[in-house]
Amino acid sequence: MPTNETSLSDLPEDKQALQAMLRALRHEREQQKQRIEELCKRSDDLYLENLQLQKELLRYKKATYGPRADRLSENELAQALLEFAEELEQKRLPAESIPQGETEPEVRRVQRRKGRRALANFEHLPVSTHVYELPAEQRRCSCCGQQRKEIGSEESWQIEYLPGHFERLRHVRKKYACASCEGMGENPQIEVAAKPETAIEKGFAGPGLLAYIVTSKFADYLPLYRLEDIFERQGFAISRATQSVWCGDVADLVEPLYRRMAERVRQSHVVATDDTVFPMLGPGQTQSARMWVYVGDEANPYNVFDFTLNRGREGPKEFLKDYTEVLLADAYGGYNGVVAGNAITRAGCWSHARRKFVEAEKTAPEIAREAVALLGRVFVVEKQAKDGSVAERLALRQTQSVPVLAELRQKLLVWKEQLLPKHPMAEAVNYTLGQWEELTVFTRDGAVPIDNNVSEREMKRVVLNRKNSLFVGNPRGGRTAAILASLTSSCRRHEMDPQLYFMQLLMNLPSWPVNDLDAWLPDRWKQAHANRCAALEIPPLDS
Repeated sequence: MPTNETSLSDLPEDKQALQAMLRALRHEREQQKQRIEELCKRSDDLYLENLQLQKELLRYKKATYGPRADRLSENELAQALLEFAEELEQKRLPAESIPQGETEPEVRRVQRRKGRRALANFEHLPVSTHVYELPAEQRRCSCCGQQRKEIGSEESWQIEYLPGHFERLRHVRKKYACASCEGMGENPQIEVAAKPETAIEKGFAGPGLLAYIVTSKFADYLPLYRLEDIFERQGFAISRATQSVWCGDVADLVEPLYRRMAERVRQSHVVATDDTVFPMLGPGQTQSARMWVYVGDEANPYNVFDFTLNRGREGPKEFLKDYTEVLLADAYGGYNGVVAGNAITRAGCWSHARRKFVEAEKTAPEIAREAVALLGRVFVVEKQAKDGSVAERLALRQTQSVPVLAELRQKLLVWKEQLLPKHPMAEAVNYTLGQWEELTVFTRDGAVPIDNNVSEREMKRVVLNRKNSLFVGNPRGGRTAAILASLTSSCRRHEMDPQLYFMQLLMNLPSWPVNDLDAWLPDRWKQAHANRCAALEIPPLDS
Protein backbone atom coordinates (compact mmCIF):
# COMPACT_ATOMS: atom_id res chain seq x y z
CA MET A 1 0.00 0.00 0.00
CA PRO A 2 1.24 3.55 -0.69
CA THR A 3 1.23 4.51 2.96
CA ASN A 4 3.29 1.49 3.84
CA GLU A 5 5.72 2.19 1.03
CA THR A 6 6.10 5.76 2.28
CA SER A 7 6.70 4.64 5.81
CA LEU A 8 9.18 2.01 4.70
CA SER A 9 11.02 4.48 2.56
CA ASP A 10 11.36 6.79 5.53
CA LEU A 11 13.18 4.18 7.59
CA PRO A 12 16.91 4.78 7.90
CA GLU A 13 19.22 2.28 6.21
CA ASP A 14 21.81 2.58 8.97
CA LYS A 15 21.52 -0.30 11.47
CA GLN A 16 22.37 1.77 14.54
CA ALA A 17 19.91 4.52 13.58
CA LEU A 18 17.24 1.90 13.04
CA GLN A 19 17.92 0.37 16.49
CA ALA A 20 17.78 3.81 18.09
CA MET A 21 14.42 4.45 16.43
CA LEU A 22 13.09 1.10 17.70
CA ARG A 23 14.32 1.81 21.21
CA ALA A 24 12.59 5.21 21.15
CA LEU A 25 9.34 3.63 19.95
CA ARG A 26 9.56 0.93 22.62
CA HIS A 27 10.21 3.54 25.32
CA GLU A 28 7.25 5.58 24.11
CA ARG A 29 5.03 2.48 24.14
CA GLU A 30 6.14 1.66 27.70
CA GLN A 31 5.36 5.19 28.79
CA GLN A 32 1.91 4.99 27.20
CA LYS A 33 1.31 1.63 28.88
CA GLN A 34 2.40 3.07 32.23
CA ARG A 35 0.09 6.07 31.78
CA ILE A 36 -2.81 3.74 30.95
CA GLU A 37 -2.05 1.64 34.05
CA GLU A 38 -1.90 4.78 36.19
CA LEU A 39 -5.21 5.95 34.75
CA CYS A 40 -6.75 2.53 35.40
CA LYS A 41 -5.40 2.53 38.95
CA ARG A 42 -6.66 6.06 39.46
CA SER A 43 -10.04 4.99 38.10
CA ASP A 44 -10.12 2.02 40.50
CA ASP A 45 -9.10 4.26 43.38
CA LEU A 46 -11.84 6.77 42.55
CA TYR A 47 -14.34 3.91 42.22
CA LEU A 48 -13.36 2.50 45.62
CA GLU A 49 -13.34 5.95 47.17
CA ASN A 50 -16.83 6.53 45.82
CA LEU A 51 -17.98 3.22 47.29
CA GLN A 52 -16.43 4.08 50.65
CA LEU A 53 -18.15 7.48 50.66
CA GLN A 54 -21.47 5.85 49.80
CA LYS A 55 -20.98 3.38 52.64
CA GLU A 56 -20.12 6.15 55.13
CA LEU A 57 -23.06 8.29 53.97
CA LEU A 58 -25.50 5.43 54.36
CA ARG A 59 -24.08 4.58 57.79
CA TYR A 60 -24.49 8.17 59.02
CA LYS A 61 -27.97 8.45 57.50
CA LYS A 62 -28.98 5.22 59.20
CA ALA A 63 -27.54 6.39 62.52
CA THR A 64 -29.40 9.72 62.24
CA TYR A 65 -32.69 8.82 60.62
CA GLY A 66 -32.92 5.06 60.19
CA PRO A 67 -33.82 2.12 62.43
CA ARG A 68 -31.21 0.71 64.78
CA ALA A 69 -31.69 -2.88 63.62
CA ASP A 70 -29.20 -4.28 61.09
CA ARG A 71 -31.49 -4.98 58.16
CA LEU A 72 -30.95 -4.81 54.43
CA SER A 73 -32.74 -2.03 52.56
CA GLU A 74 -35.10 -4.41 50.77
CA ASN A 75 -36.18 -5.79 54.15
CA GLU A 76 -36.85 -2.25 55.38
CA LEU A 77 -39.00 -1.58 52.31
CA ALA A 78 -40.96 -4.80 52.82
CA GLN A 79 -41.49 -3.95 56.49
CA ALA A 80 -42.68 -0.44 55.60
CA LEU A 81 -45.14 -1.83 53.04
CA LEU A 82 -46.42 -4.33 55.59
CA GLU A 83 -47.00 -1.62 58.20
CA PHE A 84 -48.73 0.58 55.61
CA ALA A 85 -51.02 -2.30 54.62
CA GLU A 86 -51.91 -2.98 58.26
CA GLU A 87 -52.75 0.69 58.87
CA LEU A 88 -54.82 0.82 55.67
CA GLU A 89 -56.74 -2.30 56.68
CA GLN A 90 -57.63 -0.81 60.06
CA LYS A 91 -59.06 2.38 58.52
CA ARG A 92 -62.80 2.50 57.82
CA LEU A 93 -64.05 3.19 54.31
CA PRO A 94 -65.44 6.69 53.70
CA ALA A 95 -68.91 5.26 53.05
CA GLU A 96 -68.92 3.68 56.51
CA SER A 97 -67.56 6.70 58.34
CA ILE A 98 -69.98 9.29 56.85
CA PRO A 99 -73.73 8.85 57.48
CA GLN A 100 -76.06 9.05 54.50
CA GLY A 101 -77.24 12.49 53.64
CA GLU A 102 -74.35 14.22 55.42
CA THR A 103 -71.19 15.68 54.01
CA GLU A 104 -67.78 15.16 55.47
CA PRO A 105 -66.59 18.26 57.36
CA GLU A 106 -63.46 19.96 56.20
CA VAL A 107 -61.70 19.53 59.56
CA ARG A 108 -61.98 16.27 61.47
CA ARG A 109 -61.65 16.38 65.22
CA VAL A 110 -59.91 13.56 67.03
CA GLN A 111 -62.46 11.80 69.21
CA ARG A 112 -61.52 10.11 72.44
CA ARG A 113 -61.83 6.37 72.25
CA LYS A 114 -64.46 4.83 74.51
CA GLY A 115 -63.37 2.63 77.36
CA ARG A 116 -60.53 2.78 79.88
CA ARG A 117 -56.95 3.01 78.74
CA ALA A 118 -54.74 -0.03 79.39
CA LEU A 119 -52.92 0.97 82.57
CA ALA A 120 -50.52 -1.01 84.69
CA ASN A 121 -51.86 -2.78 87.77
CA PHE A 122 -52.39 -0.06 90.39
CA GLU A 123 -54.01 -2.09 93.17
CA HIS A 124 -50.81 -1.93 95.26
CA LEU A 125 -50.87 1.90 95.40
CA PRO A 126 -51.95 3.57 98.66
CA VAL A 127 -55.56 4.77 98.69
CA SER A 128 -56.84 8.17 99.75
CA THR A 129 -60.65 8.24 99.92
CA HIS A 130 -62.65 11.41 99.22
CA VAL A 131 -66.37 11.26 100.14
CA TYR A 132 -68.79 13.74 98.56
CA GLU A 133 -72.21 14.34 100.22
CA LEU A 134 -75.14 16.55 99.42
CA PRO A 135 -75.58 19.50 101.79
CA ALA A 136 -78.68 19.42 104.02
CA GLU A 137 -80.67 21.88 101.90
CA GLN A 138 -80.15 19.79 98.76
CA ARG A 139 -81.28 16.57 100.49
CA ARG A 140 -84.84 17.88 100.82
CA CYS A 141 -87.18 16.35 98.23
CA SER A 142 -88.40 18.93 95.73
CA CYS A 143 -91.74 17.09 95.49
CA CYS A 144 -92.88 16.48 99.09
CA GLY A 145 -90.26 18.35 101.09
CA GLN A 146 -89.14 15.29 103.11
CA GLN A 147 -85.43 14.55 103.75
CA ARG A 148 -84.04 12.06 101.24
CA LYS A 149 -82.23 9.00 102.68
CA GLU A 150 -78.88 7.60 101.51
CA ILE A 151 -79.42 4.51 99.35
CA GLY A 152 -75.91 3.82 98.04
CA SER A 153 -72.93 5.42 96.37
CA GLU A 154 -71.04 5.59 93.10
CA GLU A 155 -67.31 4.97 93.00
CA SER A 156 -64.66 6.01 90.48
CA TRP A 157 -60.88 5.94 90.50
CA GLN A 158 -58.23 8.47 89.59
CA ILE A 159 -54.46 8.24 89.58
CA GLU A 160 -52.69 11.25 91.10
CA TYR A 161 -49.01 12.13 91.42
CA LEU A 162 -47.69 14.05 94.45
CA PRO A 163 -44.29 15.63 93.79
CA GLY A 164 -41.42 14.86 96.15
CA HIS A 165 -40.63 17.15 99.04
CA PHE A 166 -37.86 17.74 101.54
CA GLU A 167 -38.08 17.16 105.28
CA ARG A 168 -35.76 17.98 108.17
CA LEU A 169 -35.08 15.04 110.45
CA ARG A 170 -34.13 16.23 113.92
CA HIS A 171 -32.00 13.71 115.81
CA VAL A 172 -32.04 14.23 119.58
CA ARG A 173 -29.62 12.04 121.54
CA LYS A 174 -30.51 11.93 125.21
CA LYS A 175 -27.68 12.12 127.75
CA TYR A 176 -27.70 10.19 131.02
CA ALA A 177 -25.51 10.61 134.09
CA CYS A 178 -25.21 8.96 137.51
CA ALA A 179 -26.36 11.48 140.19
CA SER A 180 -24.88 9.36 143.02
CA CYS A 181 -21.37 9.32 141.54
CA GLU A 182 -21.57 13.01 140.75
CA GLY A 183 -22.72 13.78 144.34
CA MET A 184 -19.64 11.99 145.71
CA GLY A 185 -17.40 14.10 143.48
CA GLU A 186 -16.57 11.23 141.19
CA ASN A 187 -17.02 10.76 137.43
CA PRO A 188 -20.80 11.06 136.75
CA GLN A 189 -20.57 8.23 134.17
CA ILE A 190 -22.30 10.18 131.37
CA GLU A 191 -23.72 8.04 128.56
CA VAL A 192 -25.28 9.31 125.31
CA ALA A 193 -27.94 7.35 123.41
CA ALA A 194 -26.67 6.04 120.10
CA LYS A 195 -28.20 6.85 116.74
CA PRO A 196 -27.83 4.92 113.47
CA GLU A 197 -24.61 5.45 111.59
CA THR A 198 -24.89 7.73 108.57
CA ALA A 199 -23.72 7.00 105.04
CA ILE A 200 -21.68 10.22 105.01
CA GLU A 201 -20.00 11.01 108.30
CA LYS A 202 -21.29 14.31 109.73
CA GLY A 203 -23.20 14.81 106.48
CA PHE A 204 -26.60 16.44 106.08
CA ALA A 205 -27.82 14.10 103.34
CA GLY A 206 -30.04 11.23 104.46
CA PRO A 207 -30.06 7.80 102.78
CA GLY A 208 -33.27 8.56 100.87
CA LEU A 209 -31.86 11.77 99.38
CA LEU A 210 -28.57 10.10 98.43
CA ALA A 211 -30.44 7.15 96.89
CA TYR A 212 -32.58 9.53 94.83
CA ILE A 213 -29.56 11.45 93.51
CA VAL A 214 -27.63 8.29 92.62
CA THR A 215 -30.66 6.72 90.91
CA SER A 216 -31.46 9.88 88.96
CA LYS A 217 -27.87 10.25 87.77
CA PHE A 218 -26.85 6.65 87.04
CA ALA A 219 -30.16 4.87 86.39
CA ASP A 220 -32.26 7.64 84.80
CA TYR A 221 -29.24 9.50 83.31
CA LEU A 222 -30.38 12.87 84.64
CA PRO A 223 -27.41 15.28 84.82
CA LEU A 224 -26.79 16.96 88.14
CA TYR A 225 -27.46 20.47 86.86
CA ARG A 226 -31.03 19.41 86.02
CA LEU A 227 -31.42 17.86 89.46
CA GLU A 228 -30.25 21.18 90.88
CA ASP A 229 -33.17 22.93 89.13
CA ILE A 230 -35.65 20.24 90.23
CA PHE A 231 -34.59 20.56 93.87
CA GLU A 232 -34.87 24.33 93.71
CA ARG A 233 -38.47 24.03 92.43
CA GLN A 234 -39.22 21.70 95.33
CA GLY A 235 -38.08 24.27 97.87
CA PHE A 236 -34.44 23.46 98.70
CA ALA A 237 -31.53 24.20 96.37
CA ILE A 238 -28.60 21.74 96.35
CA SER A 239 -25.71 22.72 94.09
CA ARG A 240 -24.41 20.25 91.53
CA ALA A 241 -20.97 20.45 93.14
CA THR A 242 -22.39 19.24 96.46
CA GLN A 243 -24.29 16.47 94.73
CA SER A 244 -21.11 15.40 92.94
CA VAL A 245 -19.22 15.20 96.24
CA TRP A 246 -22.05 13.14 97.75
CA CYS A 247 -21.94 10.70 94.81
CA GLY A 248 -18.21 10.27 95.42
CA ASP A 249 -18.83 9.62 99.13
CA VAL A 250 -21.46 6.98 98.29
CA ALA A 251 -19.02 5.34 95.88
CA ASP A 252 -16.39 5.20 98.64
CA LEU A 253 -18.88 3.51 100.96
CA VAL A 254 -20.04 0.84 98.47
CA GLU A 255 -16.64 0.20 96.87
CA PRO A 256 -16.06 -3.05 98.84
CA LEU A 257 -19.35 -4.36 97.44
CA TYR A 258 -18.26 -3.27 93.94
CA ARG A 259 -15.00 -5.18 94.33
CA ARG A 260 -16.91 -8.25 95.47
CA MET A 261 -19.11 -8.05 92.36
CA ALA A 262 -15.97 -7.83 90.21
CA GLU A 263 -14.60 -10.96 91.89
CA ARG A 264 -17.82 -12.80 91.15
CA VAL A 265 -17.80 -11.71 87.50
CA ARG A 266 -14.28 -13.13 87.14
CA GLN A 267 -15.66 -16.48 88.33
CA SER A 268 -17.97 -16.63 85.28
CA HIS A 269 -17.47 -19.18 82.52
CA VAL A 270 -18.26 -16.48 79.92
CA VAL A 271 -17.57 -12.77 80.41
CA ALA A 272 -18.93 -10.36 77.78
CA THR A 273 -17.12 -7.04 77.43
CA ASP A 274 -17.28 -3.82 75.44
CA ASP A 275 -16.06 -0.25 75.79
CA THR A 276 -16.86 3.28 74.68
CA VAL A 277 -15.42 6.78 74.92
CA PHE A 278 -16.10 8.52 78.25
CA PRO A 279 -14.65 12.06 78.01
CA MET A 280 -12.76 13.53 80.96
CA LEU A 281 -11.90 17.17 81.44
CA GLY A 282 -8.30 18.06 80.68
CA PRO A 283 -6.19 21.15 80.03
CA GLY A 284 -7.47 22.80 76.87
CA GLN A 285 -9.79 19.99 75.81
CA THR A 286 -11.35 16.79 77.04
CA GLN A 287 -9.37 13.56 77.09
CA SER A 288 -10.66 10.39 75.43
CA ALA A 289 -10.96 8.22 78.52
CA ARG A 290 -12.83 4.90 78.29
CA MET A 291 -15.60 3.11 80.14
CA TRP A 292 -15.54 -0.71 79.98
CA VAL A 293 -18.25 -3.16 80.98
CA TYR A 294 -17.83 -6.79 82.04
CA VAL A 295 -21.05 -8.83 82.10
CA GLY A 296 -21.06 -12.00 84.18
CA ASP A 297 -22.95 -15.17 83.30
CA GLU A 298 -26.14 -16.47 84.94
CA ALA A 299 -24.22 -17.98 87.86
CA ASN A 300 -22.60 -14.59 88.55
CA PRO A 301 -25.29 -12.15 87.35
CA TYR A 302 -23.60 -8.77 87.73
CA ASN A 303 -22.61 -5.98 85.33
CA VAL A 304 -19.36 -4.34 86.40
CA PHE A 305 -17.96 -1.16 84.84
CA ASP A 306 -14.34 -0.06 84.84
CA PHE A 307 -12.96 3.41 84.03
CA THR A 308 -9.56 3.85 82.36
CA LEU A 309 -7.70 6.88 81.02
CA ASN A 310 -7.19 5.33 77.55
CA ARG A 311 -8.09 2.34 75.40
CA GLY A 312 -4.84 0.50 75.98
CA ARG A 313 -4.89 -3.18 76.79
CA GLU A 314 -3.62 -2.50 80.32
CA GLY A 315 -7.18 -1.76 81.50
CA PRO A 316 -8.84 -5.06 80.56
CA LYS A 317 -5.62 -6.94 81.26
CA GLU A 318 -5.61 -5.66 84.83
CA PHE A 319 -9.31 -6.39 85.36
CA LEU A 320 -9.02 -9.92 83.89
CA LYS A 321 -5.59 -10.78 85.30
CA ASP A 322 -6.90 -13.86 87.15
CA TYR A 323 -9.47 -14.89 84.54
CA THR A 324 -9.01 -18.14 82.57
CA GLU A 325 -12.34 -18.83 80.84
CA VAL A 326 -14.09 -17.37 77.76
CA LEU A 327 -13.98 -13.66 76.86
CA LEU A 328 -16.75 -12.54 74.47
CA ALA A 329 -15.79 -9.32 72.69
CA ASP A 330 -15.60 -7.51 69.36
CA ALA A 331 -12.55 -7.51 67.05
CA TYR A 332 -10.61 -4.79 68.92
CA GLY A 333 -6.94 -5.74 68.64
CA GLY A 334 -6.19 -4.81 72.24
CA TYR A 335 -7.90 -8.00 73.41
CA ASN A 336 -5.19 -10.00 71.64
CA GLY A 337 -2.72 -8.78 74.24
CA VAL A 338 -5.18 -9.62 77.00
CA VAL A 339 -5.65 -13.25 75.98
CA ALA A 340 -2.06 -13.83 74.79
CA GLY A 341 -0.01 -16.13 76.99
CA ASN A 342 -2.84 -17.28 79.25
CA ALA A 343 -5.74 -19.72 79.22
CA ILE A 344 -8.42 -17.25 78.12
CA THR A 345 -10.47 -18.28 75.08
CA ARG A 346 -11.57 -15.36 72.96
CA ALA A 347 -15.03 -15.54 71.35
CA GLY A 348 -16.32 -13.26 68.60
CA CYS A 349 -19.62 -11.53 67.86
CA TRP A 350 -21.65 -12.46 64.79
CA SER A 351 -23.77 -9.30 65.10
CA HIS A 352 -20.65 -7.25 64.37
CA ALA A 353 -19.83 -9.44 61.36
CA ARG A 354 -23.36 -9.20 59.98
CA ARG A 355 -23.34 -5.42 60.45
CA LYS A 356 -20.29 -5.17 58.18
CA PHE A 357 -22.22 -6.76 55.31
CA VAL A 358 -25.29 -4.58 55.94
CA GLU A 359 -23.21 -1.39 55.92
CA ALA A 360 -21.56 -2.37 52.61
CA GLU A 361 -24.81 -3.52 51.00
CA LYS A 362 -25.01 -0.74 48.38
CA THR A 363 -21.54 -1.56 47.07
CA ALA A 364 -22.30 -5.26 46.43
CA PRO A 365 -26.02 -6.01 46.96
CA GLU A 366 -25.92 -9.63 45.80
CA ILE A 367 -23.12 -10.58 48.17
CA ALA A 368 -24.78 -8.74 51.06
CA ARG A 369 -28.12 -10.48 50.52
CA GLU A 370 -26.52 -13.90 50.30
CA ALA A 371 -24.31 -13.42 53.37
CA VAL A 372 -27.11 -11.96 55.52
CA ALA A 373 -29.47 -14.73 54.44
CA LEU A 374 -27.00 -17.41 55.54
CA LEU A 375 -26.41 -15.67 58.86
CA GLY A 376 -30.16 -15.33 59.29
CA ARG A 377 -30.45 -19.12 59.24
CA VAL A 378 -27.84 -19.32 62.01
CA PHE A 379 -29.69 -16.78 64.15
CA VAL A 380 -32.93 -18.72 63.68
CA VAL A 381 -31.21 -21.73 65.23
CA GLU A 382 -30.27 -19.57 68.22
CA LYS A 383 -33.91 -18.59 68.74
CA GLN A 384 -34.89 -22.25 68.70
CA ALA A 385 -32.18 -23.14 71.24
CA LYS A 386 -32.73 -20.14 73.51
CA ASP A 387 -34.67 -21.96 76.22
CA GLY A 388 -32.77 -25.26 76.01
CA SER A 389 -29.95 -26.49 78.20
CA VAL A 390 -26.30 -25.93 77.32
CA ALA A 391 -25.97 -29.49 76.00
CA GLU A 392 -29.15 -29.19 73.91
CA ARG A 393 -28.04 -25.86 72.51
CA LEU A 394 -24.64 -27.23 71.55
CA ALA A 395 -26.18 -30.26 69.84
CA LEU A 396 -28.52 -28.04 67.82
CA ARG A 397 -25.65 -25.80 66.78
CA GLN A 398 -23.53 -28.76 65.71
CA THR A 399 -26.27 -30.27 63.55
CA GLN A 400 -27.76 -27.09 62.04
CA SER A 401 -25.41 -24.12 62.38
CA VAL A 402 -22.07 -25.74 61.53
CA PRO A 403 -23.10 -26.79 57.97
CA VAL A 404 -24.43 -23.29 57.24
CA LEU A 405 -21.21 -21.70 58.50
CA ALA A 406 -19.15 -24.09 56.36
CA GLU A 407 -21.15 -22.97 53.31
CA LEU A 408 -20.65 -19.33 54.30
CA ARG A 409 -16.88 -19.78 54.64
CA GLN A 410 -16.60 -21.26 51.13
CA LYS A 411 -18.50 -18.30 49.70
CA LEU A 412 -16.33 -15.85 51.64
CA LEU A 413 -13.19 -17.34 50.09
CA VAL A 414 -14.72 -17.01 46.60
CA TRP A 415 -15.81 -13.41 47.21
CA LYS A 416 -12.35 -12.53 48.51
CA GLU A 417 -10.83 -13.52 45.13
CA GLN A 418 -13.48 -11.62 43.17
CA LEU A 419 -13.35 -8.28 45.01
CA LEU A 420 -10.67 -5.60 44.91
CA PRO A 421 -8.65 -5.54 48.14
CA LYS A 422 -9.94 -2.10 49.20
CA HIS A 423 -13.55 -2.73 48.21
CA PRO A 424 -15.96 -2.01 51.12
CA MET A 425 -17.46 -5.47 50.79
CA ALA A 426 -13.95 -6.95 50.83
CA GLU A 427 -13.50 -5.34 54.25
CA ALA A 428 -16.57 -7.19 55.51
CA VAL A 429 -15.32 -10.45 53.97
CA ASN A 430 -11.80 -10.05 55.41
CA TYR A 431 -13.20 -9.08 58.83
CA THR A 432 -15.24 -12.28 58.99
CA LEU A 433 -12.44 -14.53 57.72
CA GLY A 434 -9.91 -12.90 60.05
CA GLN A 435 -12.19 -13.53 63.05
CA TRP A 436 -13.30 -17.00 61.98
CA GLU A 437 -11.68 -18.87 64.87
CA GLU A 438 -13.24 -16.52 67.42
CA LEU A 439 -16.59 -16.42 65.64
CA THR A 440 -16.97 -20.21 65.70
CA VAL A 441 -16.24 -20.69 69.41
CA PHE A 442 -20.00 -20.80 70.05
CA THR A 443 -20.25 -23.96 67.90
CA ARG A 444 -17.87 -25.73 70.31
CA ASP A 445 -19.24 -24.37 73.60
CA GLY A 446 -22.98 -24.27 74.18
CA ALA A 447 -22.66 -21.68 76.96
CA VAL A 448 -21.12 -19.04 74.65
CA PRO A 449 -23.67 -16.63 73.07
CA ILE A 450 -23.65 -16.07 69.32
CA ASP A 451 -23.27 -12.31 69.76
CA ASN A 452 -22.12 -9.68 72.21
CA ASN A 453 -25.38 -7.73 72.31
CA VAL A 454 -25.69 -8.03 76.09
CA SER A 455 -22.67 -5.78 76.68
CA GLU A 456 -23.51 -3.51 73.76
CA ARG A 457 -26.85 -2.71 75.37
CA GLU A 458 -25.05 -1.59 78.52
CA MET A 459 -22.74 0.59 76.43
CA LYS A 460 -25.74 2.30 74.85
CA ARG A 461 -26.86 3.35 78.33
CA VAL A 462 -23.38 4.71 79.04
CA VAL A 463 -23.60 6.68 75.80
CA LEU A 464 -26.95 8.12 76.92
CA ASN A 465 -25.41 9.22 80.21
CA ARG A 466 -22.45 10.68 78.30
CA LYS A 467 -24.77 12.60 75.97
CA ASN A 468 -26.60 14.20 78.90
CA SER A 469 -23.66 14.84 81.23
CA LEU A 470 -20.97 15.37 78.53
CA PHE A 471 -17.92 14.40 80.63
CA VAL A 472 -16.43 13.58 84.03
CA GLY A 473 -14.22 16.05 85.81
CA ASN A 474 -11.30 13.84 86.84
CA PRO A 475 -10.24 10.20 87.35
CA ARG A 476 -12.06 10.10 90.69
CA GLY A 477 -15.27 11.11 88.91
CA GLY A 478 -14.76 8.32 86.38
CA ARG A 479 -14.22 5.81 89.19
CA THR A 480 -17.40 7.06 90.93
CA ALA A 481 -19.36 6.64 87.70
CA ALA A 482 -18.04 3.09 87.23
CA ILE A 483 -18.93 2.00 90.79
CA LEU A 484 -22.41 3.48 90.92
CA ALA A 485 -23.27 2.47 87.33
CA SER A 486 -22.29 -1.11 88.20
CA LEU A 487 -24.86 -1.26 91.00
CA THR A 488 -27.67 0.48 89.10
CA SER A 489 -27.04 -1.67 86.00
CA SER A 490 -27.11 -4.85 88.07
CA CYS A 491 -30.37 -3.69 89.66
CA ARG A 492 -31.83 -3.22 86.19
CA ARG A 493 -30.62 -6.68 85.22
CA HIS A 494 -32.61 -8.16 88.13
CA GLU A 495 -35.64 -5.90 87.56
CA MET A 496 -35.19 -4.16 90.89
CA ASP A 497 -35.97 -0.62 92.01
CA PRO A 498 -32.47 0.91 92.36
CA GLN A 499 -33.69 3.73 94.61
CA LEU A 500 -35.19 1.31 97.12
CA TYR A 501 -32.06 -0.84 96.97
CA PHE A 502 -29.68 2.10 97.51
CA MET A 503 -31.76 3.49 100.37
CA GLN A 504 -31.65 0.17 102.21
CA LEU A 505 -27.97 -0.23 101.34
CA LEU A 506 -27.00 3.21 102.68
CA MET A 507 -29.00 2.69 105.86
CA ASN A 508 -27.37 -0.65 106.71
CA LEU A 509 -23.95 -0.90 105.05
CA PRO A 510 -22.07 1.53 107.40
CA SER A 511 -22.56 -0.91 110.31
CA TRP A 512 -22.69 -4.14 108.30
CA PRO A 513 -20.01 -6.83 108.89
CA VAL A 514 -17.39 -6.75 106.14
CA ASN A 515 -17.28 -10.54 105.93
CA ASP A 516 -20.99 -10.70 105.01
CA LEU A 517 -21.06 -8.39 101.99
CA ASP A 518 -22.66 -11.07 99.83
CA ALA A 519 -25.98 -10.40 101.55
CA TRP A 520 -26.07 -7.04 99.72
CA LEU A 521 -25.34 -8.38 96.25
CA PRO A 522 -28.34 -7.28 94.11
CA ASP A 523 -29.67 -10.77 93.42
CA ARG A 524 -29.25 -11.87 97.05
CA TRP A 525 -30.90 -8.72 98.37
CA LYS A 526 -33.83 -9.09 95.95
CA GLN A 527 -34.52 -12.62 97.18
CA ALA A 528 -34.28 -11.57 100.84
CA HIS A 529 -36.56 -8.59 100.18
CA ALA A 530 -39.13 -10.84 98.47
CA ASN A 531 -39.01 -13.25 101.45
CA ARG A 532 -39.60 -10.42 103.91
CA CYS A 533 -42.55 -9.13 101.89
CA ALA A 534 -44.02 -12.65 101.64
CA ALA A 535 -43.72 -13.09 105.41
CA LEU A 536 -45.58 -9.81 105.96
CA GLU A 537 -48.07 -10.67 103.20
CA ILE A 538 -47.45 -7.45 101.29
CA PRO A 539 -46.44 -7.08 97.62
CA PRO A 540 -42.77 -6.16 97.02
CA LEU A 541 -42.32 -2.46 96.30
CA ASP A 542 -40.11 -3.24 93.30
CA SER A 543 -42.64 -5.54 91.62
